[in-house]
Amino acid sequence: MTQIRTRPDRGRSVLGPALELVHTGRAPTRAVLTAELGVTRATAGAVAAELQALGLITVDSRPTIAAGTQGRPSHRLAIDPEGPVVLAAQVHSDGFRAALVGLGGRIVATAPGCGTVAADPAQVLGEVVETGAQLLRDTGRRCVGAGLAVPSAVAEPEGTALNPLHLAWPVGAPVREVFTQRLADAAIPGPAPDRIATGFAANDVNLGALAEHRHGAGRGAQHLLCVATGHRGVGGALVLDGRLHTGSSGLALEVGHLTVDPQGRPCHCGSRGCLDVETDPLALLEAAGRDPGPEVSLLDQARDMLRKEYAIDEAVRSAAHFLIDRLGLGLAGLVNILNPDRIILGGLHRELLLADEERLRAVVADRSLWGRSGGVPVLACALDHNSLVGAAELAWQPVLDDPLLLQED
Repeated sequence: MTQIRTRPDRGRSVLGPALELVHTGRAPTRAVLTAELGVTRATAGAVAAELQALGLITVDSRPTIAAGTQGRPSHRLAIDPEGPVVLAAQVHSDGFRAALVGLGGRIVATAPGCGTVAADPAQVLGEVVETGAQLLRDTGRRCVGAGLAVPSAVAEPEGTALNPLHLAWPVGAPVREVFTQRLADAAIPGPAPDRIATGFAANDVNLGALAEHRHGAGRGAQHLLCVATGHRGVGGALVLDGRLHTGSSGLALEVGHLTVDPQGRPCHCGSRGCLDVETDPLALLEAAGRDPGPEVSLLDQARDMLRKEYAIDEAVRSAAHFLIDRLGLGLAGLVNILNPDRIILGGLHRELLLADEERLRAVVADRSLWGRSGGVPVLACALDHNSLVGAAELAWQPVLDDPLLLQED
């Protein structure tokens, strides 16, 4: 039995905020934690000690002075590398991936899944959970929750997938309910001792944006726009003052259905020339005259072609420029509407940016009012598997809100 006592009571009320500061890298020392929380040094010390006793963080026994700084030495704080993990998973058109993710967005273990996604969500999510359960058995780590990223808008509060356009799942599939049931079948634990995990689920690009805002290229942005294309289609997300903007029912920022060419390809939504079909991996392969093969995912094929042949093959370069121009038009329209202070691009869009940053930024600046007035930073996403890390953020949130959930009776 673990008994934890923090005095004064003010310390207990800031346990969650303190853990989030360490989790997001904003409190590398106890001195910074003290300043960020606005508490006394004694309270900050007690809070850090309590989080350490819960197995969530480590506190250096010897205070040090950071290089290039002056002042009193301070104890360094870090996420405990042997601490608990959550089960995170992402389903996409070419399969799924399961992972164990610790605090700080650190992926501890990962495993890919099937190459074909079944039309029955229960079957797929059963395979997802079993893969994750095997990772837990292999690593022996304590699990405290589970989160899922899916390529669809997820309605709130029902947790249903409203538009899984690139999966054979039925519209309105109850993914959160099914995920929770599969977790119960596999006895995957949640944060409270002897309690089964609740399944959290959300849109994959939304979760990628959340992860990037907390741990990656979006850190510090107040109005962060994320646009990404993964295996099929295009998604978008907006983080405002640290929170995802999901609209009234979870359907905001469906940027994939922004028209960039009225005479373009037919889209699954019934329109034509949407970002979804003009700037995804299949569009790049087709524009370059390549036949996509079934043995490798579309994203991997398009990414490899761009990385290896952009500089030497005119057809590939021309295809990339075509997609960059279409993507730039879409981003310019979003800049005019949303006025973000930073744009981050993921998936194949990240590769297009890296292939010709100048061209993409020029299109955005030329076609947007805000771009002409000074420019909006356009950056590449920084995290590998950011949707997985974002799914983990969903599962970690109850612990970030109340770390004492992990306390044993």
